[in-house]
Amino acid sequence: MSITAIILTYNEARHIARAIRSIQPLAERICVVDSGSTDGTDEIARRLGAEVHTNPFVNQAKQLQWAIDHLDIHGGWVLRLDADEIIEPDLAREITEKLPRLAADVVGVNLKRKHIFMDRWVRHGGRYPLVMLRLWRHGHGRVEDRWMDEHMLVKGGRTVTFNGGFADHNLGDLSYFTDKHNKYATREAIEVLSQRLGLFARDQALNARSTSAQASFKRWVKERLYNRIPFTVSAPLYFLWRYVFQLGFLDGRSGLVYHFLQGFWYRFLVGARLMELERAVAHLSDKADICAELSQLTGLRLAVQTEALSVAEVSKDRLAPRV
Repeated sequence: MSITAIILTYNEARHIARAIRSIQPLAERICVVDSGSTDGTDEIARRLGAEVHTNPFVNQAKQLQWAIDHLDIHGGWVLRLDADEIIEPDLAREITEKLPRLAADVVGVNLKRKHIFMDRWVRHGGRYPLVMLRLWRHGHGRVEDRWMDEHMLVKGGRTVTFNGGFADHNLGDLSYFTDKHNKYATREAIEVLSQRLGLFARDQALNARSTSAQASFKRWVKERLYNRIPFTVSAPLYFLWRYVFQLGFLDGRSGLVYHFLQGFWYRFLVGARLMELERAVAHLSDKADICAELSQLTGLRLAVQTEALSVAEVSKDRLAPRV
């Protein structure tokens, strides 16, 4: 029941040692997939016994899928961990004890992620628990093909949820936080614009069986309801929902900063960026020309792809165990 862990990195020197040490008690093999770090991330990872592989970065989904397809994984289970995330000791013990006893039809394990902001746990505002599929049987998982908000998907069985501590604790300051979310806003705006204009393939595989029920429900609400409301209305309403009705105010002053930035400013920025990009390509009708213009405006490598993806259409090669 060995575990291979995959960590994607780019200039994560401040985080990578902490992430690797948190999974050393449970992972037989730790693979860092780096996209050209210049801060010594790769050297730190090697000193701690991790393998380091390098691949050019396009987006998070493609980088992780490259890792799944090319790392020659032999273990029975695969764990995805971001460099700024931590598997806490109680979850490490839970994984070690429960994983060998899982029924054969269990192909994925959801973890309950908590967010640490300004060194405080954000407990309210709908931010805990965030149930995410991060551990899966090798050969049964792939990454949802999206520019933003990608999830792991499994096929061929059911999922269960473990309860131990799993923390997202980025050590960057507010400048880092806002810069990261500014980049996220561009990617999310591209995703929404693609759906409106039919630019890229729609990955239709996300549902309550292929990932967590929570993730599936949130995606439905966002795409069927939230994205159809003008952002000048939806962003403030979403902040009020989180901060008042989901008790975000109980998270204190640092919680107010987090909920305002992540629950209002970021959502408003996504809408504004989407409006900007829509106006920039309004004069174009050819999808290839639209993608070329968007690539120039955003720096992202965009190409037209219109064939929808579903669970049934995922290639057998992608989901077959490597031997």
